Amino acid sequence: MNEAHAYPRPQLERRNWTSLNGRWDFALDHEAVWSQPKDAEWNAAINVPFSPETEASGIGDSGFYRACWYRRTFVAPDLSGGKRLVLHFGAVDYRARVWVNDKLVAEHQGGYTPFSADLSECLIEAEEQTIVVQALDDPHDLAKPRGKQDWLLEPHSIWYPRTTGIWQTVWFEVVPATAIAKISWTPNLTRWELGFEAWLDGIRRDDVRLRVKLSVGDILLADDTYRVVAGEVHRRIALSDPGIDDYRNELLWSPMQPTLIRAHLQLWGKRGELIDEAYSYTALRQITVQGDRFVLNGRPYILRLVLDQGYWPESGITPPSDEVLRRDVELAKAMGFNGVRKHQKIEDPRFLYWADTLGLLVWEEMPSAYRFTKNSVEQLTREWTEAISRDYSHPCIIAWVPFNESWGIPDLPESPEQRHYVQALYHLTRTLDATRPVIGNDGWESVATDIIGIHDYDDQPERIAERYRSDEVMGRLFTRERPGGRLLTIEGHPHTGQPIMLTEFGGIAYSEDHEGTWGYTRSESAEAFAQQYRELLEVVRSLTLFSGFCYTQFADTYQESNGLLFADRTPKFPLEEIALATRGPKTARQLQIEQEWRERIRQFQIDHNVGDEDSAVELSDGTLEQRS
Repeated sequence: MNEAHAYPRPQLERRNWTSLNGRWDFALDHEAVWSQPKDAEWNAAINVPFSPETEASGIGDSGFYRACWYRRTFVAPDLSGGKRLVLHFGAVDYRARVWVNDKLVAEHQGGYTPFSADLSECLIEAEEQTIVVQALDDPHDLAKPRGKQDWLLEPHSIWYPRTTGIWQTVWFEVVPATAIAKISWTPNLTRWELGFEAWLDGIRRDDVRLRVKLSVGDILLADDTYRVVAGEVHRRIALSDPGIDDYRNELLWSPMQPTLIRAHLQLWGKRGELIDEAYSYTALRQITVQGDRFVLNGRPYILRLVLDQGYWPESGITPPSDEVLRRDVELAKAMGFNGVRKHQKIEDPRFLYWADTLGLLVWEEMPSAYRFTKNSVEQLTREWTEAISRDYSHPCIIAWVPFNESWGIPDLPESPEQRHYVQALYHLTRTLDATRPVIGNDGWESVATDIIGIHDYDDQPERIAERYRSDEVMGRLFTRERPGGRLLTIEGHPHTGQPIMLTEFGGIAYSEDHEGTWGYTRSESAEAFAQQYRELLEVVRSLTLFSGFCYTQFADTYQESNGLLFADRTPKFPLEEIALATRGPKTARQLQIEQEWRERIRQFQIDHNVGDEDSAVELSDGTLEQRS
C-alpha cells in the first residue's frame, strides 16, 4: 500500500497497488491533429492528477485546446504465478485513449467516471514500460455532460474554468488470474439483511468460493461462504436481529452515528488455496419517501443541506489532498448541516468515503449538457448509468438528481421529446436503484420526481415566509407562484403529494473585494452577511411545508462569492454561529437527549472497539427526533 496516497477505490480495496500520480511528460494538441503517440511533441511536464488549466498541474493554461497528451514510464511488478496487472483511471475528461508500449489498451468516453485496462498482455521484457494517454475534450461542445465548465474563454456568471484530461488518480494493482472485479451492497432494514453481489473477471473458474466476513468493531455479524456460479455471486445475507430497539439503533447508519460494517472478502480455490483478497464496507440504513416527508431509518427526517460544488482555487475540481476532502465533510457538519447537494459534479470517491465514515448525507447530481440532441441524450445516459454503478453502495448517498433547472432540456414545457427524456431517465434511475428517491429535474418544471425541488433566491425573508407559509399555499403554489420565473410542475404532471424541499436559496455574496465577484444578492460586511443568513434561515426553518432545504453555497467558487466559507475554507463568520443559525437553538430536551446519546455511543464504541471520536461530530435535529 502507498503510504503517501489514499486508496482511490475505497469500497473494493486491495493491499498491492501503486499510485501513478506525479510527474508525467505533457503536450498540448490545440487542434487535435495528432492521432498516435509517435506524433506527440513532448515539451512540458505536468503534475497528475491536476488538469492543465490549474496552477497545481504546473501548466496553468486556461485557454482553448481540443486535446492533450500524457506520457510516463513505470517498472512492472512481479507477475509470476499468472498474476495480472490492471491499470485504473479515476476520471479523464472527456474522451480518453490509452497506449502501453505502443499498444492501444483502452478507450473511454465520459469525463466523470472510471475505466480500467488489463496490461498483462502488452508488457515487454524491459526495465521500464511506457504509458501514453490522449485526452480529447472540445471546449465548445455543449452536447456533452460538462457541468459548470465554461464554454467562453473567461469564466462568467455561474460558470467556471474548464477541466481537460486526467483529473483523478491514476494507479495500478496486481490481481490474480481470477479476481474479484466488482461488488455491490443493498441494505434492507425490513428484512434486517444485506443484499450482496460480486462479479469476477480474468480466467473463468467455477470451482471457487467467495467468503464474506462482516463485522462492526469486534462484533462478528456474518461469516458465510458462497459458491461462485458463472463468475457471479448474488446473495441476501441475513443478520441476527437483536430485537431490542436500543441495540438495533446502535447498528444503524445515520449522520449522528455513522456505523459502518466492515467486509473482508476472500476468494478460495477448491484445494483450499487463497486466490484473491479484498476489503470493503457497507451500512444498515434505509431511505424512503412517505407522503410529504423524507424518511431515514423509518422516521421522518428534516434535511439540512448545503450546495457544494467541489472546486479549489489552485486545483479546480481535483482536491489538493485527501485531507481536504475530510476537512470539507467536517466543515459541513460543523456548520450545522447534515448533508450536501454535490452540484454539477460526480465527486471523487474519497469524498464519499469520508461522508460515509463521518456521517454526511449526499445528493448526487449529474453534470449537465446544454444542448438537446440525440448525441447528448446518448452521452449523458451512458455516463449517468456508469456513475450510479460506481456509487450505488455508498451509504451516504440518499438521492439521485439526473437534471438541474432544465439544463440541456430548455424546451421542456413545450417539447414532448424532452419530457420523455426526463421521464425515461427518472425511470431508468429508479430501475437501477429502487432504494433511493430520484429528483427528475431539480428546481422547477417537474414531470417525474419523488421530491419537488424549488429554487428561490428571493432575498427578502418576509416574502419567502408569505410565499410558503400562508394557509392557501398549496392551492396556488403549483398554479400561480413561479420561483425563478418557472412553473414548478408542467401541465399534465401535477404534484401528487411528494415531499417539497427548498433545494436552492440564499446565494448571499460577501467578499472583501467586490470587483469581479458575483452573487444573487450582496452583503457589505461580515456582520451584515451573518445577520442576513440568520434572518433567512430562521424563516426557512419555520416553514413546515418543506421537508428540508439546501442553502447556496458551501464555499466561494471563483467569481461566485456567495459561500458561507471563503474559497480557502475560512468561515465568513464563526462556525458555531453559522451552526446555530442553520439548525436553530436547541431545547433543553434536545440537549438532554444529545448528552444521553453521546454517552451511549461512546460506551458502545468502547465496548466493541467501534469508530473514534469523529464518529459523531454533530447530532442532527432529525436524528434527535428519531431517537426520542
